Amino acid sequence: MKQLIELLNRASKAYYAEDREIMSNFEYDRLYDELTALEEETGITLAGSPTVSVGFEAVEDLPKERHESPMLSLSKTKSRQELADWLGDQEGLLSWKLDGLTIVLTYEAGSLKKAVTRGNGEVGEVITPNARTFVNLPQRIPYKGKLILRGEAVIPYSVFEKINATIPEEDAKYKNPRNLCSGSVRQLSSEVTAARQVSFYAFSFVSASGSEVEGFDGKEPDFANDREKQFEFLKSQGFDVVEYVRVNASNVEEEVESFARKITGFDIPSDGLVLTLCDLMYSASLGRTAKFPRDSIAFKWADETAETILREVEWSPSRTGLINPVAVFDPVELEGTTVSRASLHNISIMRQLRLGIGDRVTVYKANMIIPQIAENLTGSNVLPIPDACPACGGSVKITGSDTGEGAEVLYCTDPDCPAKKIKGYSLFVSRDAMNVDGLSEMTLEKLLGRGFIKEYADLYHLDDHKDEIVKMEGFGEKSYENLTESIARSARTTMPRLIYALGITGIGVANAKMLSRHFSYDPDSLMAADIESLSAIDGIGEVLAKSIRSYFDDEENSRKLANLRKELTLQIPEEAQSSDDSLSGKTFVITGDVHHFANRSEVKSLIESKGGKVTGSVTGKTDYLINNDITSTSGKNKKAKELGIPIISEEDFLAMIEA
Repeated sequence: MKQLIELLNRASKAYYAEDREIMSNFEYDRLYDELTALEEETGITLAGSPTVSVGFEAVEDLPKERHESPMLSLSKTKSRQELADWLGDQEGLLSWKLDGLTIVLTYEAGSLKKAVTRGNGEVGEVITPNARTFVNLPQRIPYKGKLILRGEAVIPYSVFEKINATIPEEDAKYKNPRNLCSGSVRQLSSEVTAARQVSFYAFSFVSASGSEVEGFDGKEPDFANDREKQFEFLKSQGFDVVEYVRVNASNVEEEVESFARKITGFDIPSDGLVLTLCDLMYSASLGRTAKFPRDSIAFKWADETAETILREVEWSPSRTGLINPVAVFDPVELEGTTVSRASLHNISIMRQLRLGIGDRVTVYKANMIIPQIAENLTGSNVLPIPDACPACGGSVKITGSDTGEGAEVLYCTDPDCPAKKIKGYSLFVSRDAMNVDGLSEMTLEKLLGRGFIKEYADLYHLDDHKDEIVKMEGFGEKSYENLTESIARSARTTMPRLIYALGITGIGVANAKMLSRHFSYDPDSLMAADIESLSAIDGIGEVLAKSIRSYFDDEENSRKLANLRKELTLQIPEEAQSSDDSLSGKTFVITGDVHHFANRSEVKSLIESKGGKVTGSVTGKTDYLINNDITSTSGKNKKAKELGIPIISEEDFLAMIEA
């Protein structure tokens, strides 16, 4: 069922959102019918099934509701031996303690009726519409009585990193998956929750009763006094259950070690383990304290710490102007890996640690993953705070607790700080621009933050900073050589690549090529062109003409471009050396798979080399739509037919250019 859902949803997305087909309508219908039959047979409808449609809802606030039974915290230990002693002669289930938001679910007559957050343990918030968007939560289950269970809503690290990657401002990024999950689950709009890809893992069966549901004609489950059978029952209803293993006093320490080996590669946030007794009647007889149930105990990882010497604090400017302190210390082994750096997050934390260069500090990995400084054993408190930005030398300011706004942070106040222009540098080195391999945004931020790059031309003089670069994290002699070789290759380039690399507002790859052709691959002619002559170029117009003129009229841009051109050797592109302009004035749209070319970009390059133009959407100005599936009912094919635009195959196109 999971395989069918994934395949059918992929086919729908391709058909409706991407104007392509990965299977025939006949095949889609056959698989859809197979899924429907399986859902009827099992009584389970999994999250995301195309047989159900989960609408989005919005509320003005989240209603509160008191839990039927209090949700208690767990007593904790960091001792593996204590777990064995706690078990005694009993058996237990050892499972992950997931680090998300605890949710109580209630199903009635096979459908989700209610979802409530843990809240303060007594009263939680009702988030039912949001829970229906959890990516793996069953929409329908076979059990038709009233079922109550508990579990953890989580956002995996892989999803967390993808979401953070879409946020350009460093200080706006989410700090950890738990905070992101908590905010996502408690949204007033379920559409926002759906976009965050929240998952749910059941960790506790609460109750199952048929007497409260009208027309219930099944039987209530019998767990034979064994908690593991409750977990098996939840699995049979379609729930993903937290990973667990059955243990006793003789093997619990060994199984804890097994979990510890998995944690570094575990995609779901976890801050420990939970051990719960298997014997249900014995568990019930133990009762609870005022704070904790007596049949469960939490195991928290005993953080492995190491002593080392603080050698440096790097101040790393970000694109928002926030300057982040990063501790650099003598390398130490922690949890099986070597670490030598740890974020200090902000000035407040740095001051609390009373740091100074040469201080002896202890370091650990929070949740066995993220390096942190635990304690300063020296406490010299002599670490200076920069009075200038390391990237641009501009003035800085401290904002935060002095004004009641929270933690103290350091900001660069210069609006032209190169570290704030990371996106521009990323474009400059991208594949369609200067094509420099090995320069990720992270590497660029390091080079900008240390002041090695203040303008584009500085990229071609990184050898001035070789000794410092090879010592940077993630670098060495080989990485440095590979990077500088790639930069050297990029110096032999073409005018279209250069114009696109400059990041002139509104000028993409296609317009850069068009401008270069129009001005016979002479940059000086382009730079001297006035708005009137630029506006007259097909596809440019007045808005882009003003944008181009504004860029070249800026004295600082002109100075930096002059410096950059001294480093470059401009060559005439191969396509410009051809006199074939047989497609001049023709506009094409390319869609679907291609068979005679490596990809659609290769077709586009051929068209442009012959004077043609390629656009992304079918309009009245389109001359031909290239699609090997001429009978397709895709949106582009439909639009072309409506407008009377010829739809041609690759073979038709090749015959056209040969003729």
